[in-house]
Amino acid sequence: MELRHIRYFLAVAEEGNFTRAAAKLGIGQPPLSQQIRILEMEIGAPLFHRVPHGAELTAAGAAFLTEARASLAAADNAVLAAQRAARGETGRLALGFTASAAFNPVVTGAIRRFRSQWPDVALALSEMNSNWLMEKLTRGEIDAAFIRPGLEDPKEVWLKRLPDEPMLVALPAHHPLAGHRQVPLAALAGEPFILFPRTVGLSLYDDIVRGCREAGFELQVTQEAPQIPSVVNLVAADLGVSIVPASIAKFAIEGVVYKPIEGPPLIARLGLAVLKAQRSPIALNLMGLV
Repeated sequence: MELRHIRYFLAVAEEGNFTRAAAKLGIGQPPLSQQIRILEMEIGAPLFHRVPHGAELTAAGAAFLTEARASLAAADNAVLAAQRAARGETGRLALGFTASAAFNPVVTGAIRRFRSQWPDVALALSEMNSNWLMEKLTRGEIDAAFIRPGLEDPKEVWLKRLPDEPMLVALPAHHPLAGHRQVPLAALAGEPFILFPRTVGLSLYDDIVRGCREAGFELQVTQEAPQIPSVVNLVAADLGVSIVPASIAKFAIEGVVYKPIEGPPLIARLGLAVLKAQRSPIALNLMGLV
């Protein structure tokens, strides 16, 4: 049974007349009558009584009418659902982000705008470090990820670079340098440093180490924290100093002050990554929005 047969049947049933139904459909009356007869043969029962001034539904036709309308509506809904999915308006987006990226207004703003523009897309969010996010991305376990990229982009990944953010020095509130407007990195020589493991934030870790080295000293990591936000808590506990992305300063905690770096700045890179082979229209919508 073809959908056009159902449409022809509904037109005759609604018009109660073959001639008017044919005009509505834009076809001739004889071809319409022939198609209705084909439908009746397939069903095995007449659907219309041919009367002098038109056509009336038989008992079989009346029973067929309700289901025919539902079938046609279901077919139209199926087409609409496919079209919306093809445009990335429905479905699921598995999105990863690093702990520090979660504080960046570019990231939160992008997620907010995405939810507003595509409210019927389900978001599945995962927080982990950039290395793990890249592994999950290449395995197809997530569709996109906000990461802290290195200096070179991975070959299999399409990376949309987002605005860099400066890094700040995080100090205990009573530290002698806490009253300075800016802090040169060289002033941190000999200070106990709190950092996350290198595996957690490869590019950030290396940039901080390199910046301190260029300032003339090797930093001494005396305490590791599992994630960047945890670093701030340990600074507040007076276990040492640290260097963090500026967006972390929004993580206000008593006992910690943030100071700009005097001299050449250290920057924290940020990017949205998807696989170059990515075909999900939802992920590509996010990339386009960003």
